[in-house]
Amino acid sequence: MTDGLEILPVRGIGEIVAGDELAEVITAAAPWLADGDVLVVTSKIVSKAEGRLVEVPVGGPERDRARAAALESETARVVARRGPTTIVQTHHGFVMAAAGIDASNVDKSHLVLLPADPDESARRLRDDLVKRGLDVGVIISDTMGRAWRNGLTDVALGAAGIEPIRDYRGETDPYGNELEITQMAVIDELAAAGELVKGKVDQTPVAVVRGYPRSGIRDAADASVLLRDAASDMFSLGTTEARADGLRRAALLPDGPEAALPGLPVDPDAVDRAAAAVADYLSRATTLAPAEVIPGSGATAALHLGTLDKTPVGFMRLGADAHRLRAALAAESIVTLSLPHEDGVRLELSAS
Repeated sequence: MTDGLEILPVRGIGEIVAGDELAEVITAAAPWLADGDVLVVTSKIVSKAEGRLVEVPVGGPERDRARAAALESETARVVARRGPTTIVQTHHGFVMAAAGIDASNVDKSHLVLLPADPDESARRLRDDLVKRGLDVGVIISDTMGRAWRNGLTDVALGAAGIEPIRDYRGETDPYGNELEITQMAVIDELAAAGELVKGKVDQTPVAVVRGYPRSGIRDAADASVLLRDAASDMFSLGTTEARADGLRRAALLPDGPEAALPGLPVDPDAVDRAAAAVADYLSRATTLAPAEVIPGSGATAALHLGTLDKTPVGFMRLGADAHRLRAALAAESIVTLSLPHEDGVRLELSAS
């Protein structure tokens, strides 16, 4: 718990070029820095000091091609595209628009890339400040958009000398409830707070948060602990990847009596939704009706598909329609088995 925070801008930083010592520049502009302060440093000046710039033409299609090449080099995978906007996962693991590549606050002949290793950049800056007699925390920040919400906010890309997460798990709230999942990303919160005094057009790339109680600073984790791993990320797939994954899964639906069904009750409304979703795409000759469930089969519902067209082409269309319906049922979390029937196809159903 804090008694209060101050958020102070560091003015007079000036233009940063490759090779500049940020610790020297910052302490010259803010001789009032004190032990316990937390510096929030815009990643752009870190990148400039480290020479993370790409030279590009100042205009025309050549500039667009150069920017596309830079984006490709910084991209581990494409998450989503819409119009001119590309959301990617960078090699660091960040999910950002255009891999964080920026053309603002830099001359038109260059683009600024993210620091190669923001946590290492933060450690190096903190060590340089410690050599100058200042025991401070360092956060390297950048601006990100957020899924489901408009507007941008600053977040932490790198950190040193400050614990990135305040873990409340195991503590008890005032009503006697034990907290089970609450972990606050304090370095993101402090990064966002720092942006309030830095701004985007004021050329104030460094802010100081004073009054935040740092603890465990010697062995503090870095900002990488905030990156959710794929196993626990419920939204790791981008739109294109999710669609491709769904199509692959639809192509691999199990067939035959050897495949087991979970035996869980099927929601009739879910079956109706699936049937309605494909109704306009089924052959006019295809018929659909409920079928008797065989006890002990693991199915809790069944459908019978038949066809009025008894030609080979008609039966081919029936098979295609059966699989189309199975894919729609899978989207409703209904597992199906496709079994031959004397005059069509029997789909046995069970909820997953």
